This record gives sequence, structure tokens and C-alpha cells, in this order.
Amino acid sequence: MDVTQFDYELPPELIAQEPAEPRDASRLLALDRATGRMEDRRFSDLERLLGPGDCLVANRSRVIPARMLGVGEGGRPVQLLFLRPVGGERWMAMARPGRRCRVGARIELAGGAARARVVGQGPEGTRVVEVDAPWPVTELLERHGLPPLPPYIARHDSPKPEDRERYQTVYARDDGSVAAPTAGLHFTPELLARLERGGVEIHYLTLHVGPSTFRPLRGTRVEEHDLEAEPIEISEATAGSIDEARREGRRVIAVGTTTTRALEWAVSPDGRVRAGRGAADLFIRPGHRFRVVDGLITNFHLPRSSLLVLVSALAGRELILSAYRHAIEARYRFYSYGDAMLIA
Repeated sequence: MDVTQFDYELPPELIAQEPAEPRDASRLLALDRATGRMEDRRFSDLERLLGPGDCLVANRSRVIPARMLGVGEGGRPVQLLFLRPVGGERWMAMARPGRRCRVGARIELAGGAARARVVGQGPEGTRVVEVDAPWPVTELLERHGLPPLPPYIARHDSPKPEDRERYQTVYARDDGSVAAPTAGLHFTPELLARLERGGVEIHYLTLHVGPSTFRPLRGTRVEEHDLEAEPIEISEATAGSIDEARREGRRVIAVGTTTTRALEWAVSPDGRVRAGRGAADLFIRPGHRFRVVDGLITNFHLPRSSLLVLVSALAGRELILSAYRHAIEARYRFYSYGDAMLIA
């Protein structure tokens, strides 16, 4: 498929710069993929759109404060986005600008309290950096790192203090993501409690979101694009509960494209969800046969993105683009801090 089939025009003013307050005050476009019916709601209405027996599955990965501002040689500013450890105090990182971060370059971090040296190159223009600091890298990031807001949020280089908490789901637990599983940002503890009182089962898995999430599709055809594998973990309890729901004909609703990717990757040939750890490398695109997920809560995604391709695989490209046109006309807010859809 040509990547231009997943394009649309978005007025810049509809790119959300601030999250809704409270979280569940965001808007929710309820889309019935069987009939094509659309309904404008609030996210707090979710308890009336889900019912007893529905199995809601969410990603509890926690976003690490992965972005660090530094000073390169000659006093020039440099940014590092720490992605994952590769051994000891060496980490894979995205560096900006890359020309200032060639192998051998040295970077001062945390006002000179820490230093990084570029010791290698990785895929997709990444760098391997070795950090010398009074603390482990994870603690250095907690002390001095910034929330890795996406570049379409104007203050991504200078986030507000509240972004550290707001660019995080209320149920985040397991450190490892460098981008938020944004569909989950709309939930409050009170809404989760109301859903459970109404008979909705809520279960969790972990998928650590990597940089592939915000990379555009490469090439001219969707099939030419590959997604990097992302670490996942599914407990025996979660896998068993999902399998039970499916045996009983109850709906499995994924919170976010990351949860969808994890579940569809983890399903075994006999149709059961595999528990344990792994690396999800599945790229879900039109033609994919969904074996676990019946419905999806998701935000509105960038044009020509793998995430827009995924939701099109679930609901159909034409219906999704029609829903996006409706959302634009109705002045929904888009992307990470924006509004949500329920596709069921």
C-alpha cells in the first residue's frame, strides 16, 4: 500500500499543547466499526460505553525522564535521548544534532556533574554513549532528565514541571518507555474504580515504547517499513484472564496501540495469549487478522505513521479517515495530549 493513503491535512492549531484537566475531561469519539456510526462523547462517559464482562487491558510501562540537555565541544548545546542500556553505564541514545556527536565526542551533562563520551554508532542514526557520573544512569535521569515530550509540543525542549507527572499514566509502574502510551493518559483512579464497580475487568501488561513510535513511515510503500522490536512482559494472570474472556465471548478492549501490538504478537498458534517476556516486532497493517483484540481506545495519530496504519487495520482505512475528518471538523484535539477514540 502506498503511504500516501494514510495521509490527511491537520490544522496546526488542533495539535494539543496542553493536556485536558482533569484527565477524563478529554473528548472521546466513539466509533462503531460494524455500522460506521460516530458519537461525540467525553472520556468520562467510558463507563457507559463499556459493560459488565468487558476485559480492558492497559500498558503499565512508565516513561523515564530520558531527555538530557548537554554541552558539547566548543560549548555548543547538545541533546541526548537515552533509549536503553547496552551494558554497564553504556546506553543507546538519540543525539541532536548528530554532527556534534560523532564517535569520540565528549558531552557535559547535569551542569558538569556528569560527562558522556560517544563510543559507537547504532542503527537509525543512534549513538552508544558511555556515562561517567556520581550516580547510575537511571538515577542521573531521575535527578536531571526531562520528560521526553514529542517535538510537536512546542515546549518539548523545556517542559513544565507538571509534565513529569502528566506525561505518565496514573497506573504506570515499570520503567522503560521513552514515549508515553498516550491512550492511557485519560484515565483517572476514580474512572478506573467506576469501571470495575460496573463489572469491567481491568488487566495490565508492559510494553516499553521505543523511538519507532514517533518515526514516520519510510519509503513509498507501507510494506517497506519495519518496526523495531519492543520489550514486553505479560503475566500469567493477565494472559489467563484474557483467554477466559475470549472463551466466554466477552470483548477484549486494548488501551492503546502498544497494548494491541503486544497482545497480537503474543497470541500463540492455538489462539491463547502467551505469558512471559519477549520482544514484540509485529507491524500491524491492513490485512492483519486480529485474534485477540475486539476494540481499541486510542488517541488521534500523525499522518503516515505506523500507528495510523494499525488503527486502519482494525477499523478499515476509509472509516478511520472519515472519523479523522469528523474529528477535525468537530475541533477535536490531536496527538499525545489530545483527545481519544473508542473503536468497538
